[in-house]
Amino acid sequence: MPEGIKLLTGNANRALAEEISGFLGEPLTKATVSTFTDGEILVHIDENVRGADTFVIQPTCNPVNHNIMELLLIIDALKRASARRITAVIPYYGYARQDRKVKPRVPISSKLVADLIETAGTHRVLTMDLHAGQIQGFFNIPVDHLYATPVLLDYIRKHYPNGDLVIVSPDAGGVERARAFAKRLGCSLAIIDKRRERANVSEVMNVIGDVDGKDAMVLDDMIDTAGTTVQAAEVLRERGARRVSAACTHAVLSGPAVERINSSSLEEVIVTNTIPLDSKKERCSKLTVLSIARLFAESIRRIHEETSISSLFV
Repeated sequence: MPEGIKLLTGNANRALAEEISGFLGEPLTKATVSTFTDGEILVHIDENVRGADTFVIQPTCNPVNHNIMELLLIIDALKRASARRITAVIPYYGYARQDRKVKPRVPISSKLVADLIETAGTHRVLTMDLHAGQIQGFFNIPVDHLYATPVLLDYIRKHYPNGDLVIVSPDAGGVERARAFAKRLGCSLAIIDKRRERANVSEVMNVIGDVDGKDAMVLDDMIDTAGTTVQAAEVLRERGARRVSAACTHAVLSGPAVERINSSSLEEVIVTNTIPLDSKKERCSKLTVLSIARLFAESIRRIHEETSISSLFV
C-alpha cells in the first residue's frame, strides 16, 4: 500500500475493519474511542495524521445513534488534526429507510444524517447496498456505492444449481435487484405481493411466478425483524417450493429475528458481515456469513490511488 494512508475505526465493527486492514497490509491507526460515565463519547487520535489520506470504517448499525456520533467525532478529530482527505467508509448506512416523507409531519432522517456526515468534514463516502439509491443524491460530496452482488452471486452459484433455482423478490420494491440476480444466474424470477399495515409488520398476499418444485431464494437488501422473509418462506412452501433460503447484504436481525428464523422453514440465510452478528451467529445455525472485506479493501486502495472503482459497482 502506498504511503500516506490511514485506516481508523470506532467500536461498531472492529472485526471488519481489521479484516480490511489485513487485505491492505496497513495496520489500523491507533485511536482512543471510549465513553464517559455520563454517556458522552471521547475520541483521541493517537498518531499523527497530518496530510494523510484517511478512511474511517464505521457502519451505523445498532446502537445506531451512538455509532453515528462516534463516526462524526472521529471525522471532526481528523479534520482538526489536518488530515488531507477524510473518507467515511459506511458498510451499513443507518436511517436509510427514512428516505422520504410517507406521511405529513415526519423527518427525512437519511437526508439529515447525510448532512451531519458532510458537515463534520467528510470529503467522500464509501458505502454498500443503500436501501434507497437516491440517498447518494442527499450528499454534496462524492459517494461510491458498492454492491455485495459479486460476493453473494459467487456463493449462490457454487451451492444452488441454476436449473432448479428461482430468485424471489419479497416485495415490489426489490424487483429490480432480484431481476438483476436472476439474469446473472440465468434462472427464473418470482415476486411476492405484500401489503404492509404498519412498520415492521407485513402480510403476504400472493406469489407471482412459478416456484413449484424449485429451490426458492428470497433476496433482499436487509433482514430486520425477519417477519417479511419468514412469511415469504411459508407462502413459497405452500406454493410448492422444494426448499426455501434467503440472502441479504445487511443482517440487522433486530427483536425476534433470530427466533423467527430458527423456527421457520428457511434452510439457510446468507448474509454479509457489514453488521457484526456477535452472538446471533451462535444462536442461529442457519446463518451463513460472507465477508465483504476484500471488496472494501480494493475500493479503498483504488480511491487512494485515484483509479477507477466503477468495475466494483456491480
